[in-house]
Amino acid sequence: MSHRIDEPVIIEAAINGMTSPQRNPHVPREPEEIVADTLRCLDAGARLIHAHNRDISLVGADAAEDYLAAWRPIIAERPDTLWYPTLTASKASATALEHVEILQREIGLRVGLVDPGSTNIGSPDAEGLPVGGVYANSYEEIRAAFAFCEERQLGPALAIYEPGFLQTTLTFLRAGRLPAGSMAKLYFGGEWGLMAEAPGVTFGLPPTENALAAYLDMLDGTDLPWSVSVWGGDLLETPVARMALERGGHLHVGIEEHFSPERKPTNEELVAEAAELCAKVGRPLATSAETAEILGLPS
Repeated sequence: MSHRIDEPVIIEAAINGMTSPQRNPHVPREPEEIVADTLRCLDAGARLIHAHNRDISLVGADAAEDYLAAWRPIIAERPDTLWYPTLTASKASATALEHVEILQREIGLRVGLVDPGSTNIGSPDAEGLPVGGVYANSYEEIRAAFAFCEERQLGPALAIYEPGFLQTTLTFLRAGRLPAGSMAKLYFGGEWGLMAEAPGVTFGLPPTENALAAYLDMLDGTDLPWSVSVWGGDLLETPVARMALERGGHLHVGIEEHFSPERKPTNEELVAEAAELCAKVGRPLATSAETAEILGLPS
């Protein structure tokens, strides 16, 4: 990897996801809450925002309009804001990404999304054993999602839940078919996993130095930008955050992924804490223009 340790840091804020107010009372769910929260995160140093709308079951124009209720005013006030939505719950190819196309047309979306793999997601049952389901993305679906981003010149945010997700990504990279603007988001599994109501069942690699080193071995020889996050824990309480900054990576924080039974921070607080760590390590925060340049986003 050729990324410099003095390169500006991209802080991404994943502001809501599927998090409920019961899990964290500060989560923004309504459009006006998303507007206010996003602006606070931008002021605190975030330069990439990931947000869900109010209802993941909405598809097509309905999903897009629910997003636009928040994002039209944000883009009107901060036109250089880089952000991206999530996938819908629909797996039907005709509607799964239709809302993304509408958002690009209506407000100039520049970042897309691809989940290039499959994994089990669950929580512990009464015996402490894992129960849940499979989050599945076939090779055909992954190929279609990459083609969608390539055709529309969207830089895909790549959710790397497991090492296999990165293996698939690197296959597209070697074939010259990874769209411009791609960023590998290395997801580490915290104690609470994804949305579990009790600890003990998680996914992927743990947030340790050795785990990050394994990913960096895989990325060696590429120029693919990458960030780190911990789902079901606190990124900044692990050694992964500082190590990532020292190795040229970026930080992905926010209420969507953060969980602690004792602490319920705001997105603004999480971004500010990430920015403080960047300052301690000696890396500046990226501007919006620098973020687009680092990612290599199409104009």
